[in-house]
Amino acid sequence: MTGESERAVQAAIDGEMRLLDPEVRASPARVLELLDPEFIEFGASGRRWDVESILTVTSGDSVSPESPVKVSEMTGTALAPGVVHLTYFADNQGRRAWRSSLWRLTAMGWRMYFHQATLTG
Repeated sequence: MTGESERAVQAAIDGEMRLLDPEVRASPARVLELLDPEFIEFGASGRRWDVESILTVTSGDSVSPESPVKVSEMTGTALAPGVVHLTYFADNQGRRAWRSSLWRLTAMGWRMYFHQATLTG
């Protein structure tokens, strides 16, 4: 990976980790700073989420400060200039899922454009 690609991947990882932070999730304004206006998620439940619907969930104590999401096996790849794909494993109080995110660089900084979760056994 080039230095530019490494910086892009690290920026996406930093953003992903902020979105998993209970303090960030409790603040709709902070979540909005990290989500692209065109954000879409296919959740582990099978539900399709957009920015408005995800704000309802994130502001509702979806991640407890006492039991933060445990992340492992995080990897990232710069797919093109300004586009990063992340994959990782997340455990949220026993709900385990593989997660995949696309981040893109906008005039406002790095923002999550797409996210998908697949539950595991």
